[in-house]
Amino acid sequence: MRTILLLICSNVFMTIAWYGHLKQQQVPLWKAIAISWGIAFFEYCLMVPANRWGFTNGFTGFQLKMTQEVITLVVFTGFAMFYLHEPFHWRYLVSFALLLGAVYFMFKK
Repeated sequence: MRTILLLICSNVFMTIAWYGHLKQQQVPLWKAIAISWGIAFFEYCLMVPANRWGFTNGFTGFQLKMTQEVITLVVFTGFAMFYLHEPFHWRYLVSFALLLGAVYFMFKK
């Protein structure tokens, strides 16, 4: 559970670092890059231990990556809807269901 919680927290930082500047067009690109790198530092401070602890406690590298990708999409969905004010379409649900199927098969013994 610690791994999942750290992955969620790191993805919040990652999403803000990668996409938070989109509504700040008045900020020069070089400043957006510098700020994003500063935010991404905290993402790495959470992501690296999450992956290390997850791998040490039985996750495979593939399982960690697939789990991280699903968490990324969930976090990004909230960000896109509430910060970027983008609509959520039914096709996104179908895509997410297919990804969850991929996670299911990734963990299936």
